[in-house]
Amino acid sequence: MAIEIRRATAGEMEQVGLMAAYVYGGAFGDGADNITATSMRPEWTLCAFDGAKLVTSFGAFPFTMRANGEAISFGGVTAVGTRPEYRRQGLVRRIMTQAIQDQKDQGQSVAGLWASQAAIYQRYGYAAAGANRHYSVDTADIRFYDVDPGSCSIERLSMPDCIEPAKALYREFIANRFGYLHRSSILWGENVFDGSSPDGPVYMALASDAEGAQGYVAYTLRANKVGHRARAQEIKIRDMGWLTLDAYRSMWSFLAGHDLVGRVLWENAPVDDPAPHLFSEPRMLHTDDREGSWMRLIDVPSALNNRGYLPVDTRCRVSLTIESDDLAPWNEGTWALELDGQGGREVTQAEHCNESLTLSVKTLASLYTGMHSALELSQAGLISGPLSSVRAANTAFATYFKPHCPDHY
Repeated sequence: MAIEIRRATAGEMEQVGLMAAYVYGGAFGDGADNITATSMRPEWTLCAFDGAKLVTSFGAFPFTMRANGEAISFGGVTAVGTRPEYRRQGLVRRIMTQAIQDQKDQGQSVAGLWASQAAIYQRYGYAAAGANRHYSVDTADIRFYDVDPGSCSIERLSMPDCIEPAKALYREFIANRFGYLHRSSILWGENVFDGSSPDGPVYMALASDAEGAQGYVAYTLRANKVGHRARAQEIKIRDMGWLTLDAYRSMWSFLAGHDLVGRVLWENAPVDDPAPHLFSEPRMLHTDDREGSWMRLIDVPSALNNRGYLPVDTRCRVSLTIESDDLAPWNEGTWALELDGQGGREVTQAEHCNESLTLSVKTLASLYTGMHSALELSQAGLISGPLSSVRAANTAFATYFKPHCPDHY
């Protein structure tokens, strides 16, 4: 029987859940009613069926993502998996090709995912677009080089009183960032407020000054986690957002005041987090940057037009040539991006010229998100073109912050 590519029905979502349970080794639950099955809708799936049997699964959440000051429609790819006996038959490529067309039709100009293996998704034009910075620091080492602990007052709120204040602060915190999602209640529940893990209940502390709340930190607290006779407790930071550095300092000082805590873990900090610049002994953060989310441009001209850009002193024009994109041939050609210096932009199709930069759609994803500058990519041999155009691209694609997505999906 021929393999059929189609969306799963409501009655087949149990198969989607069981596929994710097997492929990901129970990371999202073992039963048919795991997180994958219960958070995904049938219309968001695209699967391969051999008769009535699901053999490859795929899903894409219709998210909204921050893109350097703008909100863009974003496809959050998830639950990609194939039964081992059906692998190496090109099923994921068939699904990915159809899914990219569907995402374009739905206005999702950018897609993203958490890559199980980089080798798989680089084949489909995805590039690393963020990293998660891991900290592991003893409260005794939370000190600032300039001895400024912050001046905000701290109030610890319990559930559910903390939810709305945290959501309001988060919306302000992510406004000019790149890669952060407009969190639904499900994302807040799964990634921040879930208290069902062995880490215990979630606590929330707000940092406020005379103007009101300026930051929040969500965390768990557990005993007997650290091999220290006087400080055996552990704090795990689930989420942190701040509007001022004073609030940021104040929240770290609040955590440092937990005298029985020998380790504070933060496993999804942004790579441009201020702590290494502020701590008196930044080595004691034991910083470890690990791979984060990956992104792909689904519709290059729409993605370029929808993204936010920093103000520039004068008009800036960059021509980008995508030589080939076998999964999305509409991206091929030369696209001219012109910034008017006042925040306005215009994207047009142009002729290739001596000033054009030539790059792959994968490399463009790294440039687009601010993960790497045009100069870095040029030095790696991933962009070709004149240095003057590389410099112009550095200016055009500069971001307020490094890309980061703290939420798994």
